[in-house]
Amino acid sequence: MLTQGQLSAFKAELLKNKQDLESHLDENDHFDLRSGHAHESTGELSSYDNHPGDEGTELYEREKDIALNDHVEYQIQSIDKAIQAIEKGTYGKCETCGREIPYERLQAVPETTYCIEHTPDRTVSHNRPIEEGVLMPPFGKFDLDNKDENVAYDAEDAWQEVSSWGTSETPSDFMTPQDHYNDTYIESEENIGYVEDFENFVGNDISGKEITVYPNKQHEKYENELDEEGIMTSFGDLPAYEHHPYVEDDK
Repeated sequence: MLTQGQLSAFKAELLKNKQDLESHLDENDHFDLRSGHAHESTGELSSYDNHPGDEGTELYEREKDIALNDHVEYQIQSIDKAIQAIEKGTYGKCETCGREIPYERLQAVPETTYCIEHTPDRTVSHNRPIEEGVLMPPFGKFDLDNKDENVAYDAEDAWQEVSSWGTSETPSDFMTPQDHYNDTYIESEENIGYVEDFENFVGNDISGKEITVYPNKQHEKYENELDEEGIMTSFGDLPAYEHHPYVEDDK
C-alpha cells in the first residue's frame, strides 16, 4: 500500500508533467495541426510548383506531427486518469487484475494504472498500411515464387536487375562460379519480367493468333542454344504432327 506521502508526491509529479505537456502543445500550436492545411505550416501557397519528392517529404512530416500530437494527448489522458485514481483511492492497483502495481513501476511510469502484465501499451499492432494493398501485387513481394507465383515485374525482378551491377556477394563469394562476370548475382539464370525464353521475342494478337517473332539478342541466343543441343525447343522436339516440312528428312 502506498503511504499518503507517496500519493502526494505522485500527484504533484503528475500535475507537473501534465502542465509541461500542455505548455508544449500550446507553444507549438499542437504541432501546427490547427492549421487549415499542411501548406499553412510550411508557408506554401499550393502544391502546383512543388516537386513530388518535396511533397512526399512534407506529407511524411505531417504524418509524424499527427503521431506525436496523438502521443502527447494520450499521455495527458493517462495522467488525468491516474489523478482521478488517486482521488478515488484506487491508485497503485491494476485496473484489470486488482493486484498492487510495484512501486518501482510507478516511479518509472507514474501515469500508469495497469501492472506490466496487463498494460495495453504492450500491444503491438499487426495492421499494415493500406498502401500495401495497392502495391501488391507485384511490389511488396520478394522471393515468394513458391507461395504466390507472379510473372509480372515484381520486387524480386527489380532486385535481380539492380544486383546485376554488383553486390557484396559478387563475384568471389559464390559457391558455384558463373560463366560470365555479368551473371555473378543471385538467381542470375532467372528471366526478368517473363518466364519462358521465347516470351521475350514472340508475340501474338489479342485473340492468340498472328504469332510473330521479333528478332533480338535474346532470340539469337535462344536459337544458338537450341542449335548446340540439336533440339527444336527448350522442352524437346515437337511431335510428329507438328513438324514443319523443312525439318523433315528428305526421302
